[in-house]
Amino acid sequence: MTALISENFETVAPTEADALLARDSSRRLATHELGRKPSVRIQLLDDGKEAETVAVPASALRLFLHLLIEMSLGNAVTLIPSHAELTTQQSADLLNVSRPYLVKLLEEGKIPFRTVGKYRRVRFDDLMAYKRIDDEARVKVLDQLTAEAQELGMGY
Repeated sequence: MTALISENFETVAPTEADALLARDSSRRLATHELGRKPSVRIQLLDDGKEAETVAVPASALRLFLHLLIEMSLGNAVTLIPSHAELTTQQSADLLNVSRPYLVKLLEEGKIPFRTVGKYRRVRFDDLMAYKRIDDEARVKVLDQLTAEAQELGMGY
């Protein structure tokens, strides 16, 4: 997923040193209760300058914590606004399917899209809504198969 949205959004692939620093800082940040307040005041320390205190939404700090956790695992991270419009290739990459299969889903009306010139554009939030529904259906089928296997005494 490193080059996923590279032309529109920055993808950060952590170095080994970044991953270690992210691991340490995410552990320290996780000890604070970020969910109980609307905003959090943080202090920025820059060498040779006076400390500056900044108030940020607690939700932004929680998002930052998730980013640090992913980086600590060595995962590349891309921040995509929910209203962003993706190409069919970017959308297919996010779903881990081929572009022709994604186009088929679009043409069947399973995922909303709009046309810009001759190109299709898919909103990120529409893509994630489809993914949630598809994942839920997959889990439901898996649960049914597991139940049938247990009824048949297949050892699952």
